[in-house]
Amino acid sequence: MNLFGLYVPGGTWLHRLGVGWKYLFLLALTVPVLLLALPWPSLAALVVSGLLLASTRVGARLAFALPWALWVLLAVLAGYQLAIERPDLAVVVSANLVTAIYASRLLTLTTPGPVLIDALVAALRPFRRLGVNPERVGLAIAIMVRSVPMLLDTVAQVRQAARARGRDRNLFALVTPVVVRAVGQAQATGAALAARGLGES
Repeated sequence: MNLFGLYVPGGTWLHRLGVGWKYLFLLALTVPVLLLALPWPSLAALVVSGLLLASTRVGARLAFALPWALWVLLAVLAGYQLAIERPDLAVVVSANLVTAIYASRLLTLTTPGPVLIDALVAALRPFRRLGVNPERVGLAIAIMVRSVPMLLDTVAQVRQAARARGRDRNLFALVTPVVVRAVGQAQATGAALAARGLGES
């Protein structure tokens, strides 16, 4: 399962909305609640992000499903806050994390990846005088977005192969091949960029 979702074509108002407004939605849903750190604003932002996500009509599973690993993380974070007798922070941390994911999905499910990256590059151009290279930032993000599904596919393949050999509970047998393949892919990507003169400072 892709955590932040992949673009799903559609004709809803969020699909038609300009990408700049979607980035503003993302900031409006996530930044204020991080600064306030109060349960009710965090829960309100979670409800609003859920309603907005439902309006994309991409299907409940794509919109709202969360990977099991994230549920474990949420349980650990909330459990820690409860252990230190801060139930309010247990609500805030859990709600803010899910809100951030849902708000990100508003972007990624309704806007093609290249459009998102082009908008980000355009927003960074005023910072060029400060030493920021917008095109290089966009390239880095594009590589990251492309690499995440490949890494997840590698994990699935390695897990399936380990299960076939009865070694699916051996953490070393699962992690080592994934790391080796990830490093190999990174080296191949770096070599391809260097061959085109894109890896030079």
